[in-house]
Amino acid sequence: MPLPPTLRPTDALLIIDLQNDFCPDGSLPVQHGDAIVPLINTLTPRFPHTIFTQDWHPSHHISFASTHPGTQPYQTIQAPYGTQTLWPDHCLQHSPGADLHPHLHIPPTAHILRKGFRQHIDSYSAFLENDRLTPTGLADHLHQHHLTRLFLCGLAYDFCVRYSAIDGRTLGFETIVLEDATRAVNLSNSVAETHAALAAAGIPRIQSTTL
Repeated sequence: MPLPPTLRPTDALLIIDLQNDFCPDGSLPVQHGDAIVPLINTLTPRFPHTIFTQDWHPSHHISFASTHPGTQPYQTIQAPYGTQTLWPDHCLQHSPGADLHPHLHIPPTAHILRKGFRQHIDSYSAFLENDRLTPTGLADHLHQHHLTRLFLCGLAYDFCVRYSAIDGRTLGFETIVLEDATRAVNLSNSVAETHAALAAAGIPRIQSTTL
């Protein structure tokens, strides 16, 4: 078994989409999504750099089932860039649902990155939108601050955490998923598929207690 990682100055904690709409009572709740907030609050002071991502969708976003008459949430459509899962309207720009969870402790030096704000492209990954071509600017931010290793947590494990970790790895960053600091949507086989995809990419899943 590999030794647990020792934190270093070039590390960053990447907190994915821990927003009201993904927590209980939100429009797209992840079961027990808010349960990870206290744990993440214990982690942020330990990292020299913290980055929070925020889904930031305009109205009539391509990922909303309501944008496509005759469809229901959790169906899929073929978008110009490939298969797109449809969701309930969520994380509308400037809405309370798009706000980060109110109990999160956000360090004053934290970087907040918004994604999914282009109407015709969804964005699971914190690095690339779903066309797999349009960058969010996160890679540039990490390079500018000489950050080379990312510890990922947040929502949801089987979608935005998964794609962010894999894209980060593909772009040359060392990526590690803090599994106990995530929660999953758990559609069909999405959790098992995420386990397999992370393993295939060489991305460890660890418990935050090992840090």
